[in-house]
Amino acid sequence: MKLYKGLVAATVEALQHIFVKNRQADRVVEQLLKTNKKWGARDRAFIAGNTYEIVRWWRLVKFAADIEKVSEPEEFWKIVGVWQIIKPLHLHTEDDGQLPEWPEFEDINAENVLVRYEEGLTVRKIAQSVPDWIDAIGEAELGDDWDAELAALNQQAPVVIRVNTLKSNVAAVKEVFGEDGATEITGIPDALVLKKRQNILNHDAFKQGFFEVQDAGSQLIAPYLDIHPGLSVIDACAGAGGKTLHIASLLQNEGSILAMDIEHHKLIELEKRAGRNGVQNLQTMMISSDKLFEALAGTADRLLLDVPCSGLGVLRRNPDSKWKLKPQFLEEIKKVQWQILNHYSQMVKPGGKMVYATCSVLPSESEDQVKRFMKANKREWKFISAHRTSVAKDGTDGFYMALMQKK
Repeated sequence: MKLYKGLVAATVEALQHIFVKNRQADRVVEQLLKTNKKWGARDRAFIAGNTYEIVRWWRLVKFAADIEKVSEPEEFWKIVGVWQIIKPLHLHTEDDGQLPEWPEFEDINAENVLVRYEEGLTVRKIAQSVPDWIDAIGEAELGDDWDAELAALNQQAPVVIRVNTLKSNVAAVKEVFGEDGATEITGIPDALVLKKRQNILNHDAFKQGFFEVQDAGSQLIAPYLDIHPGLSVIDACAGAGGKTLHIASLLQNEGSILAMDIEHHKLIELEKRAGRNGVQNLQTMMISSDKLFEALAGTADRLLLDVPCSGLGVLRRNPDSKWKLKPQFLEEIKKVQWQILNHYSQMVKPGGKMVYATCSVLPSESEDQVKRFMKANKREWKFISAHRTSVAKDGTDGFYMALMQKK
């Protein structure tokens, strides 16, 4: 594919925002694509695709480029140029790997790049592009399974949607995407995977609330709560509410759902989404103090604790997060998870059920927290079951969920 300077410059700009200004990759790409109305679909695909793949393979590309720290504009140009050389080998594309004779690329020696690329492939943390500490902790906690999980976390995630049964059904939404546009996923009743990547947020069916974008693994969590219409449900770490909306559809607008979060703007976004989804039994509440949990003690038939975590199960979708995560954050977030599990669990009625969930592949954030909770609370709580999705084996993001019942 012929390289156009304007598109390469846009990719360089995106990478500078992500790595120098520390901004989120998805927001950077979204805003950048809005700046030039003349870019067509292929131009946009080039900028988004190259930005995300360079972010995903950042350590390997830096190694092939023989650059330790990238900060200056000319270094970012070199990174993008080096990526064009190794991309055909790495992603099995039909590009020829040839660079145009631009001044920005004149210091790049393609032979040296390919030699270093092959060398980088012999060391897992370079080949799979992760920081040393993530590679070490992954191996320590997952052992022999880490190789396959890490490789799977570097694959591009499919676009999966959840049909909103309050407004539509699987057959109707399948029809919207055409005969071969979407396929069902065995064992996940409302999930469809799209054959072709597209901007579905501009789709009329999306605007009418017929479906939401939600990974197949994530779609297993709300049903794991054993929800049926009429129950009182609390989603205590709701965020922008993907799982909240799924709970609402399972409740069929009967009973009640209380969505709580510490960030007000996320709850506002959730209310907008709920309106679009036709949800009528939702209330939102900002968590302002621990006294809330005492006030709500024993009120919930079902409680979802989708706790903040490292996000190491969703690196396919957020590849930039592996470069922004720090070991101390992981240690701090485990303390937060433990506090949430201990405090928030008091909101469940006797006989009620609770799910503790993470989007992490690490047992220390997931299985270990639940074991510790059950050991400390075995008189009040009964462990029912747990389920973990494997990125490598299931092809979904990496989620953990545990179901417990208050005696």
